[in-house]
Amino acid sequence: MGERIIVAMSGGVDSSVCAAILKDAGYDVIGVMMRLGDQEAAGPDGKRPTCCGIDGILDARHVAAQLDIPFYAVNYEAAFAASVVDYFTAEYQVGRTPNPCILCNKDLKFGALLDLADDLGAERVATGHYARIGADGSRHTLSKGVDAGKDQSYVLFPLTQSQLARTVMPLGELGKPDVRALAQRYGLSTATKPESQEICFIPDDDYKRFLKDRLGDAIEPGNIVDESGTVLGEHAGTPFYTVGQRRGLGIAAEHPLYVTEIHAADRTIVVGSADALLASELVAADVNWVSIEPPDGELRATVKIRYRDAGALATVTALPDGRARVRFDEPRRAVTPGQAAVLYRDDLLLGGGWIESASAPLAARIPEPVGWDARNIEGANDG
Repeated sequence: MGERIIVAMSGGVDSSVCAAILKDAGYDVIGVMMRLGDQEAAGPDGKRPTCCGIDGILDARHVAAQLDIPFYAVNYEAAFAASVVDYFTAEYQVGRTPNPCILCNKDLKFGALLDLADDLGAERVATGHYARIGADGSRHTLSKGVDAGKDQSYVLFPLTQSQLARTVMPLGELGKPDVRALAQRYGLSTATKPESQEICFIPDDDYKRFLKDRLGDAIEPGNIVDESGTVLGEHAGTPFYTVGQRRGLGIAAEHPLYVTEIHAADRTIVVGSADALLASELVAADVNWVSIEPPDGELRATVKIRYRDAGALATVTALPDGRARVRFDEPRRAVTPGQAAVLYRDDLLLGGGWIESASAPLAARIPEPVGWDARNIEGANDG
């Protein structure tokens, strides 16, 4: 029997193929479903979570039986609620836009799961993430998956050296079509299962409804103002908005307006033109240097400011308090507090941190000329 390894199984095709590959390679595989929420929970439309819900557990259990490996569904509902769901709600309350997948990976999939591995005598854990773990001398490295369309390295930036040392990601060298083909070859019941797109703990994908249910009367209306402070309208509550948002503002204007700032303390949302969304630099907090040691001076990197961002060239300076300053070569649009700034050199993930603040370039502070037209500027952000 080979090295014992825990595979995090969600009931989807990726984690199923991950388990099959490792079983085929001679590992002593144990399948574990992390039960992260109320499996019976459903949205108003009756839809239940496709990941981590009852259906996901049954699918994962069936694949484990096909592979003839032990399978456990372990309840982490309380830890997930305290770490991820409460964070998700609190970030919106203070005017930030959260990324719950990053925190779930940090605290649960590569935190609690490694603790479980110790209890079960497993040396390592494996996941179906599309990313690659390597080594550079004595340091473990993290790189993008070879499938650019599926790469998930962005949400893994908090991983530590000790976590990387004990983690296997066999899908990093594969594309999604390859994974589907392997699932068919192994005869897995999840081979044609569609991907889950919703936030796993919001089955109807209506985060505003979710926040209303959790926060109730704590969500209060307030003013929508322009950059000079003139009141243009009223909003339903700051948690329902994000930097870069254009739709749903309910304001009539000569040119498109976008959310540029959210001040939760006084329930004020600031809107402005597309140019007002530009930022030449940002400061990131809680920076984790992944594949390199913290730099002494400046370094050049391609910086992604949201999951689907292509990234842009910037000069990065590490600050002494666990933060970093990122100065972009060209201003970026809708740099959103609460999202992550993740640094790359080619495919190598250097490090990342949480966007704390952004600064506008001088040009963005100059009033628009008469007749300025932003009709061709893209609408809402995708973070």
